[in-house]
Amino acid sequence: MTESHVTPGLHGRTAVVTGGASGIGAAVATRLAEAGASIIVVDRDAHGAERVADLVRGKAITLDLSDGEAVSAAMEGIDADILVNNAGIQHVAPIVDFEPAMFTTIHAVMLAAPFRLARALLPGMYARGWGRLVHVSSVHGHRASAYKSAYVSAKHGLEGLSKVIALESAEHGVTSNTVCPGYVRTPLVEGQIADQARTHGIAETEVIERVLLERSALKRLVEPGEVAEVVHFLCTDAARSITGSSHLMDGGWTAA
Repeated sequence: MTESHVTPGLHGRTAVVTGGASGIGAAVATRLAEAGASIIVVDRDAHGAERVADLVRGKAITLDLSDGEAVSAAMEGIDADILVNNAGIQHVAPIVDFEPAMFTTIHAVMLAAPFRLARALLPGMYARGWGRLVHVSSVHGHRASAYKSAYVSAKHGLEGLSKVIALESAEHGVTSNTVCPGYVRTPLVEGQIADQARTHGIAETEVIERVLLERSALKRLVEPGEVAEVVHFLCTDAARSITGSSHLMDGGWTAA
């Protein structure tokens, strides 16, 4: 019988988590810290990043991910074993009304920044022969919704970027995967629910079931901690044979 060589926990590993000041990012930072990793929280919200960093006894970096040169500069001297690309922004408008500047900004944060971060951190991972890149994508990396041209195209691009990284980095002991949740219970989504409930004159539970989750078999929001658990698993040695894959947490949205 071949010995497993699976190492429990993430002790001795350092993880960079973008968008770590709240929501999914904060849950991921907390879960990886519980597993023993040292955490670097990256977010443009300085107060939120510091708060989460204090909770996990990590480090905070205040950074606007739409500024490509700033992203590259911030990673100078950073040596990390794990990169979780989680940060994202949303803007909803028909293509004919979608401001090109906003489209560019969304792609900068959600596609160009993950590329720059990977480019900066991969050499160190290659040198150590171990690394994990987990990109928090979305069901919108597999399905489109009207009025979300920038978000959907950025998430589709992130799926492709992850697969390229997986192919290039496999020989160096590095894996790259995406996690694709449906609607997650975050402050942003809860705000959208409240707004739609007022607009349509219906209860928030009806907004969740009839509007947001119309195409989902499971009529409930994904909790940030659920996403964090999948991210954590993909960072472990137990997932060392999983790379170039996309893990759907969409409540059955794409099953139909």
